[in-house]
Amino acid sequence: MKKNITFVGLDVHKDSIDVALADAGRDGDIRFYGTIGGDFVSLHKVIRKLQSKGVELRFAYEAGPCGYDIYRSLTKQGFDCIIVAPSKIPRKSGDRIKNDRRDALNLARLHRSGDLTAVYVPTTEDEAMRDLTRAREDTVKALRISRQVLLAFLLRHGHRYSGRSYWTKAHKNWIADIKMPHRAQQIALQEYVHAVQEQLERADRLTRQIQELLPHWSQAPLATALQALRGVSLIVAVTTVAELGDLTRFESAKQLMAYLGLVPSEHSSGGTTRRGGITKTGNGHVRRALTEAAHTYCHPARESRILLARLEGLPPEVRQIAWKAQVRLCGRFRALLARGKNKKTVITATAREISAFMWAIAHAMSPTRVQQ
Repeated sequence: MKKNITFVGLDVHKDSIDVALADAGRDGDIRFYGTIGGDFVSLHKVIRKLQSKGVELRFAYEAGPCGYDIYRSLTKQGFDCIIVAPSKIPRKSGDRIKNDRRDALNLARLHRSGDLTAVYVPTTEDEAMRDLTRAREDTVKALRISRQVLLAFLLRHGHRYSGRSYWTKAHKNWIADIKMPHRAQQIALQEYVHAVQEQLERADRLTRQIQELLPHWSQAPLATALQALRGVSLIVAVTTVAELGDLTRFESAKQLMAYLGLVPSEHSSGGTTRRGGITKTGNGHVRRALTEAAHTYCHPARESRILLARLEGLPPEVRQIAWKAQVRLCGRFRALLARGKNKKTVITATAREISAFMWAIAHAMSPTRVQQ
């Protein structure tokens, strides 16, 4: 006997969950169940009550700060559950009222109609590596801010560095030789210097942890293979794999480019075609990492000693893809600049193609998936 299906919309917050139910069928009843506590005990109590009616439950809730714990708890018990991308939930242009009750009802109704777009849920291991790479990214951001604050303090007091590059040994020696007129200002200067040093040391510690944990990660072969590409260092490769997971889950390289928000936006109608800047949708962490990697393609194609060391032990097919990427992207980078293209535009275009070559390497590393 086939069970009746009930679609459950959950509007999840830190301390509460609003629950709405939608019965299967176009004319099925849609109703608000109520507000419960944000803990698993309250949620499982509601599930037991609903199950006692002999219905099949299918859950949906928005991706947010509460993470994937509810999804993993429900799927572990055998329930069908999806996490929804908030930016892709259909909304009526004339709807000016938004509250938790309406959000839950909307989720239940749209889940029943199949109009919700589910997000990719990483494994617990991938999420752990992602947390580590994001911690390093936050530290690098804090380091950049600390350096800016220090330089602003020195400029405010008339100290201008005349050297060629900042944060070199010569620049650090120049800062160390500065004597402020008042002891309070000297203490402030030293605290700013210590803040920079602390963030730098923290970034180094996190980098070492990534290096140590990489061999024990199930995605290590793919992260290692991606480093065959020029500009794709350890951090860029691990960030990409930790954020995206298995790259072969994308049906095409174009789909991966669109997911990363590296394709041009478009607003066309009739015979008019208008394209703008990149969409910047999807995963911004990978997009920033690839943009940094794209800067290295402004130089002629060559395999340096550092790159040769990363190529050791990799399959010939991966090495061929990496060299093909170098030849194409280095030449295209310079050709676009020669045509008068803005450098930022060229870097973005290069980052977009790097993602395509990453997709090709991922398929080269899993030939059985390609055959399927």
